[in-house]
Amino acid sequence: MTRRDYPQVTESIAFGRTRHASAEPDLATRRRALVGSAIGSAVEWYDYFLYGTMAGIVFGPLFFPSTDPNVSLMLSFASFALAFVVRPVGGIVFSHIGDRIGRKKTLVVTLSLMGGSTMLIGFLPQYAAIGNWAPILLTVLRLIQGLALGGEWGGGLLLAVEYAPKSRRGLYGAVPQTGALFGLGLGSLAASVTSSVFTDAQFRGFGWRIPFVLSFVLVLIGLWIRNRVDETPSFRKVKSEARAVKAPIVETLKHHWRAVLITIGAKFIETSTFFIFATFTISYAARLGYSRGDILNAVLLAAVLAIPAMLFFGSLSDRIGRKKVYIGGVILMAIYAGPYFWLLSHKSVLLLNVACIVGFSIIWSTYGSVLGTLFAESFSANVRYTGISLGYQIGAALVGGPAPLIATALLVAFNDHYAPVAIFVIACAAVSLVAISFAKEMRGVDLDA
Repeated sequence: MTRRDYPQVTESIAFGRTRHASAEPDLATRRRALVGSAIGSAVEWYDYFLYGTMAGIVFGPLFFPSTDPNVSLMLSFASFALAFVVRPVGGIVFSHIGDRIGRKKTLVVTLSLMGGSTMLIGFLPQYAAIGNWAPILLTVLRLIQGLALGGEWGGGLLLAVEYAPKSRRGLYGAVPQTGALFGLGLGSLAASVTSSVFTDAQFRGFGWRIPFVLSFVLVLIGLWIRNRVDETPSFRKVKSEARAVKAPIVETLKHHWRAVLITIGAKFIETSTFFIFATFTISYAARLGYSRGDILNAVLLAAVLAIPAMLFFGSLSDRIGRKKVYIGGVILMAIYAGPYFWLLSHKSVLLLNVACIVGFSIIWSTYGSVLGTLFAESFSANVRYTGISLGYQIGAALVGGPAPLIATALLVAFNDHYAPVAIFVIACAAVSLVAISFAKEMRGVDLDA
């Protein structure tokens, strides 16, 4: 008899015992998967967002010097945006491995790639030392970050969602999304501490490098935790039933193209507003006269407060549905786009914090919390990694990475008036509302039915 004659049984190498593919994981296993998903995600996003933070503070003059500060800043943001171009490539490559070989193995590779490239950025000579090689090498390392994150997000999300009980899938799916906030918070904290400890000259000379080099420690922690997590129940079921496909990308585009388009469109508002709040706000508020420390602290506070908010909205989606939570948040963001920049324009530190907390911690958290679960529920298990990665990363490439660059260009073109930037956010919200209207509500339905 062959293995296919016994589809209900697979071998779990990690635990050295026979595991039934249909058996429900125990609570300890679910928790271990959640921790592995969140911590690994936090480390990856820390590395990724740290670049965005420094792109708005020091990379312009250090790696892209110009007589016009606006040109330096836009070139810096362009290097930030380039990683989004290769994220779909990373998503296709690593999701192919994830759907064919396993989620766990893929996540170890992506985390190692991200950590290595980030640490090397910390040792990279600047333009004054090696000339044009400085921006070239910085951009290459940034592209490696993009490839790694392209494969990381989908695997990290599935580690949580595919271990979740169906009645709590929204909450479980929100956990890896909070990893992004932990990463952003850690990146902002590292930048804020080094910025306050050192003088401007010291910070530009070597202080900015410290957070990049320290990421090596975080990567080791993330790898240790993820190595203790077994493959997900959904993937084990696919393997035990011999349903893995040879070319997941072909299968996805042939049979799941509608879900991919919905995912791309729904991603518009989430990714554009995230990078408006997390990256563009840093440079924009500095133009208005806010101190670097006040800006970084406001972003840090908003990111920290968003974590419990996301868990709440994820749990709420388990009760009322993903689509209701998502649509409600998108509408609120479209309304809030103008008032957000109006609050910043008062040049009050209090209003800066209020603007960031309302926009980031409350409104963004609604759709940010359910986005991953909603996407995962749209694809079958044998192409789920590929489907969510493809849609998510294409959506991010179209508006996420370019968002700070687009916003900066709009400010320059319209004499620093924020109205065009607010209109850009509203346009992204409109695209997402149309896309999400075609999505199916899967609350309470078996993920692998």
